[in-house]
Amino acid sequence: MTSELRLISSMATRQLLAELATLYDRRSGLRVSIESVGGVDAARRVQAGEAFDAVVLASDAIERLTEAGRIVRGSRVDLVRSGVALAVPAGAPRLAIGTEDEVRQAVLAARHVGYSTGPSGVQLARLFERWGIAETTKDRIVVAPAGVPVAKLVADGRVDLGFQQLSELLHQPGIDILGSLPAPIQIVTTFSAGLAAASAQRDAVRDLLAFMVSPVVEQAKRDQGMEPA
Repeated sequence: MTSELRLISSMATRQLLAELATLYDRRSGLRVSIESVGGVDAARRVQAGEAFDAVVLASDAIERLTEAGRIVRGSRVDLVRSGVALAVPAGAPRLAIGTEDEVRQAVLAARHVGYSTGPSGVQLARLFERWGIAETTKDRIVVAPAGVPVAKLVADGRVDLGFQQLSELLHQPGIDILGSLPAPIQIVTTFSAGLAAASAQRDAVRDLLAFMVSPVVEQAKRDQGMEPA
């Protein structure tokens, strides 16, 4: 009899999935074990054939794993849309970030700027190139190692301005969240879940995925700084 489902996810959905797993356990009596690591590392492990029941990553990563045969085709469900916010060390001056130019000026003024290896980091690098500041700031950029939240770099004083998914900033002590990127430059990532081809518990996984996109969990998603997809 099925007693546990094993999931792997990127760090951005870690807190949300922990909450959803608890809710699902209460509902079904089925334990859900979640390992949250850097998204690149998670995708690599799934691609290498490590056995999981479900995978939660950015939607484009789920699609690539589906094409590779590691996710069951047609099983993908979109869970949340997640935007990027900015943070500074606790007690640091609160910078204005309400406009695109104010964000650009904040980046230029920072001694060290942190972002992740995930989809948002890729988009930020492109944004800096569009602004014409990529060369100016390249020696001040700190890309968080896989599995290390940018928020932790901010809290430890290794960067004085950090960009990361709001969901990953909310629970980090030692930082002040300035707010989300303004709409014209906001970077929204859709995080999706898929049934792993290696799973021997497919019916149970499908039931879990249906629960994770049901209306009953929408408020939990908002509480974690994300919007239902």
